[in-house]
Amino acid sequence: MIKSPYKTRQQELLLSYLREMQGKHFTAEDVRAHFEGKQSSIGIATVYRHLEKLVSDGVVTKYVIDEHSAACYEYLGNVCKDEAQEQHFHLKCEMCGALIHLACDELALIRSHLQKEHGFTLNPFRTVFYGVCAACQKGEPK
Repeated sequence: MIKSPYKTRQQELLLSYLREMQGKHFTAEDVRAHFEGKQSSIGIATVYRHLEKLVSDGVVTKYVIDEHSAACYEYLGNVCKDEAQEQHFHLKCEMCGALIHLACDELALIRSHLQKEHGFTLNPFRTVFYGVCAACQKGEPK
């Protein structure tokens, strides 16, 4: 008899929230803040524990951009990690800290060029372009 994985109420609440966040980046603190003050509050240690398990299960991707920023996560849902890796690169705003997905055919061409012409495989999970986002350029609050 195969035993199904044990799921807690907190894990179910977390997964429900992550499904709403599909395609967006979030930090463990964002998740904790979402549940703060609600009847079903989830502590930060529990959030980290569940996120790390979901990362090891391949359901969530973890991005560590630099030593000064909190790790960001992304819920993949039914998209496998290899497909997600092909879909986008990242932009990091040096003013507000936003981490932005960038799905761009031009960058896919650069990635392909680097592989074919230089024998170098670019890792989109670790490739980040730094600059200033449109909102910060316009002086708009995030």
